[in-house]
Amino acid sequence: MNEFELGHLFLYLSLIFALTFGVGYVFSKFRLPSILAALFVGIALSFTSLSSALHIAKFETIFEFLSSLGVLFLLFYIGLQIDLKEMKKSSSNILWLTILNTLFPFIFGVIAMLFYGYGWAIAMVIGMTRMPTAEAVIVPILDEFKMLKTKVGTYIIGAGVLDDVIEVILVGIVSIWIGTKTGENHGGIVALLVGIGSFLIICWLFYRYLPIILKNYKAKDLNTLMIFSLIILFGFGGYGEYVEIGMVVGAIFAGIIMRPFFEDNEKRGELLSKTTQTISYGFFGVLFFFWVGFNINMGDFLKEPLLAILLYLSGSVGKLIGVLLMVPMKKLNLKEAVIIGVGLDAQLTTEIIVAQLLYSASIIDLQLFTALVAASSFTAITVPLMFTLLIRYWGKKACDDIEPSSSFSELKKNTFYHDKTL
Repeated sequence: MNEFELGHLFLYLSLIFALTFGVGYVFSKFRLPSILAALFVGIALSFTSLSSALHIAKFETIFEFLSSLGVLFLLFYIGLQIDLKEMKKSSSNILWLTILNTLFPFIFGVIAMLFYGYGWAIAMVIGMTRMPTAEAVIVPILDEFKMLKTKVGTYIIGAGVLDDVIEVILVGIVSIWIGTKTGENHGGIVALLVGIGSFLIICWLFYRYLPIILKNYKAKDLNTLMIFSLIILFGFGGYGEYVEIGMVVGAIFAGIIMRPFFEDNEKRGELLSKTTQTISYGFFGVLFFFWVGFNINMGDFLKEPLLAILLYLSGSVGKLIGVLLMVPMKKLNLKEAVIIGVGLDAQLTTEIIVAQLLYSASIIDLQLFTALVAASSFTAITVPLMFTLLIRYWGKKACDDIEPSSSFSELKKNTFYHDKTL
């Protein structure tokens, strides 16, 4: 990249942050999360001449990399907020939630594909694409509303992490299927299971023994603690990608592993946690949400509206029905179920990746590929907005019914319905 191109890149970044700042200020007047401003700025700029400028290979590579860093830092910070001991208290309910909120989208997705005349093999795979949740889109909104430690936040994070297992299985099945079709083999299901097993063992070893090893270690300064955190973050994010689990899972577990270390370092750990939050939401998170919005192509939705709508409803209605079943089971109240059902509907990367893999291997046709991309893109627009509005108007009820381990007084002091709003 020459100086001329570098200058353009800095100007583009300046424009993106300036527009996000302005739109975020307007959003704050309506008590909407400012992080959503970047999403809508990206959508708006995708209709301008900037679209062709940023889709030049060099710029596209840079923004994709920065967006990936955004996912890493956002979910690393989320991982720092997760207390596994407290989450275990709701583990059975989270497991039920995961089963119900994935089963119905899968069934509806299979039925939709069979209705359109696709075979059982494609129907099963496409049904699985309706199941996962892109928690990277929803969890930052929960955090901005100070609801990570509520029942709603705990359930969404827990189910989202378990959904990532489904994503791994889905990508693994598709990769093996494509390998069979094309004659290429990347290790098959055995290599995938070995990778998952090794990742979980390493996570357990670090979580169990790292605090003991570093028990008497106190970071001399903030820089040292930051460097050590980055080693863990990039190490687990990279290894997660290497074994095909994904950097999302790696980043979350990196945060969980570092949480005890941050607590032992007291003031420095608290300061670094706040610094991580600032970097995540003030820089990388903005670029992540901008790039999501910038790559949403509403033209795809208009090309195949009926099939795209059917796929969209398969996931949205299926997840909502699944979560609502927990109301008569006395595990959630109605408002909690609706908020969680909408939040778990967020889709983003895995579905589009799978669609691209299948289309490139000529396993699905252009009509289905376009509809899959359109349906996932549509959730990236509608779900954050609906989720935000539901929390805005129903969140107080959700906060009133928090998990026993959470401090209601502390939550109420910071949450959005207090007089001092976002």
